Amino acid sequence: MEWTEDAIATLRQLWAEGLSTAEIGRRMGISKNAVVGKAHRLNLAARPSPIRRTPGVAPAPRPPRRAARPAMPRPSPMMAGAVVAARPPAERPAAPVVAMRPSPPLRLGNSACCWPIGDPGTPGFRFCGAQALLGKPYCAEHASVAYVRVKDRREDAA
Repeated sequence: MEWTEDAIATLRQLWAEGLSTAEIGRRMGISKNAVVGKAHRLNLAARPSPIRRTPGVAPAPRPPRRAARPAMPRPSPMMAGAVVAARPPAERPAAPVVAMRPSPPLRLGNSACCWPIGDPGTPGFRFCGAQALLGKPYCAEHASVAYVRVKDRREDAA
């Protein structure tokens, strides 16, 4: 909207009458937000909040904060050059190997495992083709490899 002198005068008059921003917008044919923005730019007197708060009702108290973890002690000068052995990565049990007949890419059905086997650039490239789990694209064996919890990934990376 282009704010002409007449529109600004109308806004000031309706604002002084105490009409709501929504009502001013309806009367002027503009949005409530346009009224609020122009009133702010004209530095018109602020209005009290239309949200009615019941007197005597205090907001719920916040729960107490947890105590901060103690800081790690600094290494002593004697320990500064010491070499600390890293933890070995957690051993994950190997997934059971199931005898399967690989399927070429065009013969996969809706319930077949889509786990790729081999190099896609070679003629021997296939997909697992075993019975897929309900709602998953992989069989039980390959789903156990594909879907690893975030916690397990972090342990392996450490």
